[in-house]
Amino acid sequence: MAEVTLEEVPQKTKDMFNRGFVAMERGNLDYAIDMFTACLELEPNLHRARKFLRAAEIKQFKGKGGGQMAHLVSTLTGLSSMFKAQSLMKTKPAQAIVAIEKLLRNDPLNLSHIKLLNKAAQAAGEPEIAIQTLILARDHYPDSAELLEQLGRLYMATDQPRLGRECFEVLCEIKPNDSAALKLLKDAMAIDSMSKDGWEKVGTKGTKFTVLIKDRKESESLARESKAVVDKNDITLMIEENKARIQREPGNINYRRALASLYSNSKMFTEAIAVLQETQTVTGGRDPQIDQSISAIRLQIFDEEIAKAKAAGMTAMADAKMKDRELFLFNDLLDRVTRYPNDLQIKYDYGVLLFQQGKINEAIQQFQASQRNAQRRVNSLYYISLCFKAKQQYDLAIDQVQRAVTELPVMDDTKKMIIYELGLLFELVDRKPEAMDCFKQIYQIDIGYRDVAAKVEQGYK
Repeated sequence: MAEVTLEEVPQKTKDMFNRGFVAMERGNLDYAIDMFTACLELEPNLHRARKFLRAAEIKQFKGKGGGQMAHLVSTLTGLSSMFKAQSLMKTKPAQAIVAIEKLLRNDPLNLSHIKLLNKAAQAAGEPEIAIQTLILARDHYPDSAELLEQLGRLYMATDQPRLGRECFEVLCEIKPNDSAALKLLKDAMAIDSMSKDGWEKVGTKGTKFTVLIKDRKESESLARESKAVVDKNDITLMIEENKARIQREPGNINYRRALASLYSNSKMFTEAIAVLQETQTVTGGRDPQIDQSISAIRLQIFDEEIAKAKAAGMTAMADAKMKDRELFLFNDLLDRVTRYPNDLQIKYDYGVLLFQQGKINEAIQQFQASQRNAQRRVNSLYYISLCFKAKQQYDLAIDQVQRAVTELPVMDDTKKMIIYELGLLFELVDRKPEAMDCFKQIYQIDIGYRDVAAKVEQGYK
């Protein structure tokens, strides 16, 4: 089926894509993957979403230190899903693609899964899906003859002989004495030479080639972005790419944010702030997320100056810079919470700062508002409890923590922290059996958490 562009999809799908793009730029890869996956559920032929989905998956996998052992585990645990996908391939290849992409979420560089996706995509008449995945995988397996051959064959099958020839040229460098590889290269060279003007053709076919060139460049760009460690040359290329994108689409805020992020990561703080300030102008108003990004960069500048002063042994200057940083942070949050009274995330951040400064009643007011934010509700309840504890209103503190516990079904680090605090509160009001019950809950899951082992063992004595 024909590719669907971002301009052709409904606004809901477009919004999901944009949220995924922003999340990926900020490093929130789980959310980015969720958004791109949701886009594809609504529009399977939005290939652009699949490119970013695969890049985000690879970046997350590499960031977690994924290696051969991870591939082995994902292959073994995914066997039933692979068998299911293979059974669907003949009759329902589109469903097979969906099943395989669920496997790729956890291990996007698993060669077994990639090969299976290749077969399913071709069976479904969607070779572009396989090409996208193979291009990104090739960057991480540059010497894989099998990947190069598969990609080359797909290029040839989709009337892209120049790209196919390039794949086979590299294949022959890896396997110089392989007669089959040499034949693939010769055939590709012959077909490529029969294109009268190659990539410069005009008309309908020329337009197709132009699209393919653009598509290939974007895939190579995503391959760079998906690396766990990006070198200086990659960053320079990515900066220039984003500048070019902004020139083509000056109203696209996502490209401007991405450029600012690249500048910031390269410690080009002045350039990053300038891009974000220009972005505010483009939006025609105040965007709280852009303001937050500017503030974060200004804090980075303070951190750099403090680190340099400490390294030079200038302790007094470092201390002075630290005080300046604290003052800036407070005034900046106060300014933003005033400017964006409905932004609950800013209220939460401001509340934390107020609590740290001992301004308890003011902090409670912010947290009581920020608990309406689903993502900050549990932490807001926790901080309200700490505030009541500071005021020695222990019954109110216990009530807030108990409400927070009911919101957490899984015993993760957050729940352990909150149950531990509940245990401390029970101790303060001499409800020792209930305090011991809290500590035992953690003890059974994580015996090394803080001092729960000592508390539980002392309780038995």
